[in-house]
Formats: sequence, structure tokens, C-alpha cells
Amino acid sequence: MESKNITLRVNSKLYDGYKQFCKKKGLLISRQVEIMMEKQFKERQKND
Repeated sequence: MESKNITLRVNSKLYDGYKQFCKKKGLLISRQVEIMMEKQFKERQKND
């Protein structure tokens, strides 16, 4: 699967908190964002 670099602008407190959460769980932030995007996309496809 080909990947693409993107730039996001998010609330710094939210990002810092989520970064710590992912670090404690051994997760990659980028993969978590990708999973959220996949879920939303699939839900939208079902509803269209």
C-alpha cells in the first residue's frame, strides 16, 4: 500500500495529550488517524 505524507493542524493540548496516550499504549499517532479515517469513510459509504 502506498503512503502519503500530510500536514494537519490540531489543538496543541489535544495533540500533546493524545501523543502521550499513544506512547503509553505503544501506538503510532499516524496509524490511529488512519484508522479513524477508514472508519468514517466506511460509515459514509454505507449511508450513501
